[in-house]
Amino acid sequence: MDWQPLVTALFGSDHTVHADEDFLHGQARFNGQALTVIGTTNHAPIGVALALAQAGAVLHTLRERPGQAILLLIDTQGQQLRRRDELLGIHRAMAHLGCCIDIARRRGHCVIGLIYDQALSGGFITSGLIADACYALPEAEIRVMRLPAMARVTKLAEERLAELSRSNPVFAPGVENYVAMGGVKSLWRGDLQAALRDALANAPTSDERATDGAVRGGRKLAADVTARVLAA
Repeated sequence: MDWQPLVTALFGSDHTVHADEDFLHGQARFNGQALTVIGTTNHAPIGVALALAQAGAVLHTLRERPGQAILLLIDTQGQQLRRRDELLGIHRAMAHLGCCIDIARRRGHCVIGLIYDQALSGGFITSGLIADACYALPEAEIRVMRLPAMARVTKLAEERLAELSRSNPVFAPGVENYVAMGGVKSLWRGDLQAALRDALANAPTSDERATDGAVRGGRKLAADVTARVLAA
């Protein structure tokens, strides 16, 4: 889904969201309240400049609009694979973005992530996965690694990984599998305004992903292991 019809479906014409190349940002009115919108488009690769632009928008909201909710619109092919960005410290820029989102949450900003098109690798990890809760549209695409690449890294046959992916969401891409694992809270179908209203009203105050994954059968051990470590 393109970002423009999505934003219109969510806010009508009551917004100033616009794109500066691959960077989305602006303000919207929702249920009588102001909302900050930050995100990416065009399957953007997240390089140093784009990571810092998003981080700057988060910090601006912290400084100028204390407590205002933030909606992260996610469409990324992952981190920028370019020597220039590696030399400039892409890992530090992306970590900075993640830290800014975390600080916003700690200071009372409700942060909601929405994958509306594509979410891959580090570009997703440092945005939607750090939000209070992350949601997705049913047609969105989520993955960390394609099975052929996973086969090269794990040294397991691609056929074996394909077989495992049919019964274990950890090995399989796709939004339904990320819902099963708890990484995505739920899919937004139908009335998008109602979905956003519910997400803002019921944003979790603690990390529920491992618990959701256990309940849904997608990650059966993470919650138990976490509890045992904390009790040790």
